[in-house]
Amino acid sequence: MPIKIPNDLPAAEKLKAEGVRIIGEQEALRQDIRPMQIALLNLMPEKPKTETQLARLLGATPLQVELTLLTTSTYQPKTVPLSHLQAFYRTWDEVRERKFDGLIITGAPVEMMPFEEVRYWRELTRILDWSRTHVHSSFFICWGAQAALYHFHGVPKHILPAKRFGVYLHYVSEQRDARRPPLTRGFDDYFLVPVSRHTEVRREDLPSDAGLEVLAVSNAAGLCLLHEPRYRSVYMFNHLEYDTYTLHDEYMRDRAKRVDVAMPVNYYPDDDPQKPPRNCWRAYAHLLFGNWINEMYQTTPYDISKIGVAEEERRAVAAAE
Repeated sequence: MPIKIPNDLPAAEKLKAEGVRIIGEQEALRQDIRPMQIALLNLMPEKPKTETQLARLLGATPLQVELTLLTTSTYQPKTVPLSHLQAFYRTWDEVRERKFDGLIITGAPVEMMPFEEVRYWRELTRILDWSRTHVHSSFFICWGAQAALYHFHGVPKHILPAKRFGVYLHYVSEQRDARRPPLTRGFDDYFLVPVSRHTEVRREDLPSDAGLEVLAVSNAAGLCLLHEPRYRSVYMFNHLEYDTYTLHDEYMRDRAKRVDVAMPVNYYPDDDPQKPPRNCWRAYAHLLFGNWINEMYQTTPYDISKIGVAEEERRAVAAAE
């Protein structure tokens, strides 16, 4: 099935060239199915690149997906033209009365700052609280995952002595396929994941009573993937969505600023930046997002207005007590 995104979004032409089917408004209306409504809060500086990366994965699943692009209203990024935001993005205030099957919150280039010092932190916490009652399943990526864990469970982040940068070997926590959680169904016991961050969340800081399940971890790079079944929340600290050259572009950008930048590990053939990198994580990116959307489809109400009703009722009872 195709993905429905704004017709003039720059990602559309690139995705079409790759063979990802894009659906228009009129064609979507003719299909007698309810599309999965997914909101993407894109906090990354190069928004068109992130739009393409995530739309590619969402558009490869067997379900029709309608993507709503969100930005913050309390902070306007300077790395993307205002015309792009005005044409394709909506603020949370504009959609807060809607219900969504899924919400994706990306990473952001603010990970060295205390959470409370981020200019849009207060707005983000309101969005996170809203997601508990207006979103069926959430997918938090990199800093977005750290921010959500901190807000919901008080889990701190730790600054690393050096940037963790490269492609790292990870393993699935439960290696028996019959008992494997739906999100990692079909994964090999070991798989490679791009990592690019200056901070980390540590396993020993996870509250034992929070219901957080560790699904994937690396001996060298630490926690990778968590799941919170009660709220159908996914916490991914790394970047399976990255393109083949994303780490290369980051490396070249950082080297242009200073010469002591470490090369991304296990990325270039023979550790030679002149040799084109090979993508060894693409299949797992499609598998993870496909599993997430499939699980969402299997459990979300057909009547989208019913999303979050049980949680709203629980909160009302708790407030009355």
